[in-house]
Amino acid sequence: MEYANLRRQAASLKRSLFDQGYLDEQFCQVEDLQDEASPNFAEEVVSLFFKDSARLVTNIEQAMEKYPKDFNRWDAHMQQLRGSCFSIGASKMNNECTSFRNSCGEENAEGCRRTFQKVKREHAILRQKLESYFQLLRQAGPARAATRPGSM
Repeated sequence: MEYANLRRQAASLKRSLFDQGYLDEQFCQVEDLQDEASPNFAEEVVSLFFKDSARLVTNIEQAMEKYPKDFNRWDAHMQQLRGSCFSIGASKMNNECTSFRNSCGEENAEGCRRTFQKVKREHAILRQKLESYFQLLRQAGPARAATRPGSM
């Protein structure tokens, strides 16, 4: 019974991540790639995302500091982060990355700084929420199949 309760909690948390716009359908597609041979595939992909995205955030910070007003350089770094966000379905982060890139296109340094702070905040929030989600899944044990937020 405890496992069923943990599964329900995980499903509820996942649904809230979709409802709040943190994740999109791409996340379900990543989960769909899990099977008996790789039951933790989604968690491993997300873990790699956070490792890589932390490096990309640092690269952006360094570029903004070292190359003030080099909007093309900033934009190139942010495009890498945006692609990583897209690959796991990190919708809110992806949207903030797009806002940053729009500010780069307008050569709006203050807009870039402001949206970069939002990117970092969304990154931290998403990390915490997904760590909680995967912790619940680990406690509940293996699932039969990934579920879509609407089907939970």
